Amino acid sequence: MLPYDCSMTNNTISSRLVNRTVLSRKFANEVEELLKPLDRINNSRLKLILHVGTPKTGTTSVQAYLDKKQRKLRKKGVLYPNRFHNPNAPKHQWFERNLVSVNAESLVDNFKDIINHVEDHTHTILLSSEGIYNHWWDFSYESKALLLELNELFDIEVWVWFREPLAFAESFYKQCLRNPQVGHINSYGRDLSFMEVLEDPWFNQHLDYNGFVNECDELFGRGSVTVFECDQDTVTTVIQRLGLDTPHDNPVPRKNNCMNAVTAELYRVINRMQLTAKEKENLVPIVNDLDAAITPYSNRESGLLIDDESREKIIRMTAEGWLEIQKRYN
Repeated sequence: MLPYDCSMTNNTISSRLVNRTVLSRKFANEVEELLKPLDRINNSRLKLILHVGTPKTGTTSVQAYLDKKQRKLRKKGVLYPNRFHNPNAPKHQWFERNLVSVNAESLVDNFKDIINHVEDHTHTILLSSEGIYNHWWDFSYESKALLLELNELFDIEVWVWFREPLAFAESFYKQCLRNPQVGHINSYGRDLSFMEVLEDPWFNQHLDYNGFVNECDELFGRGSVTVFECDQDTVTTVIQRLGLDTPHDNPVPRKNNCMNAVTAELYRVINRMQLTAKEKENLVPIVNDLDAAITPYSNRESGLLIDDESREKIIRMTAEGWLEIQKRYN
């Protein structure tokens, strides 16, 4: 993990992290041209909030609520862009996908569409996708140079919710079982035990909460990251932060059920079959239905996937960083 300079002040970017590149300068020039017609009052920049999740922290409920309240948000000067790959999943996956693939052209196109919907009273753009956190370690140097440019064009805030590491590690393992295989991610879609997954450096990076926060601090400026406690009501917290807290706002949480241990074992069997991504995608709803049918007969408490050895390993890996994260809770 990159060193962290505690002496840095807000909006100071460490050159040890990333510098501008030819591609990033071109990207910045194009986005800057898109922003010029807005003629911001007092030359103030638009705020860009990146809600990065993480998974199983109420992110799906937040996205559904923000999508439903787009008109009300606009009246308050907050734009939740209606630019989704899947209308049933109102999140901005294009953001991390463009960064992973270093597709600056597509990133510009997306921002062009967003900026076209900015109104005179708009002061904040809010993008939400748990994939921003999930794929943070897949972003190349060039990708982070693009993020550095965005930080020069917008006032960036990062909102992140973290789960207790043991609970997150188990749910993330189950998600890895559910996902199709991806060439450069050894943990996805494979027949691996929990202990075997813990040997994967890519998987372990996702438990480095403090490292993620520190790197964002370096990239976007000290104090740019707000860390929220996972056991809070995530939707209510977002509502209050955005000034939407009214008697008529009664969000209904959308719960993502965490598969039981029996279903996790079934996924391991399925993953031995070397299915295509499409074949795996077709099977997932069937397995999810089976999971729901099995759950009433399954004791989840006795079916935990984390054995004592794995538990101790995770605690050793995360204890110091988890303590630092708890100190930063909003």
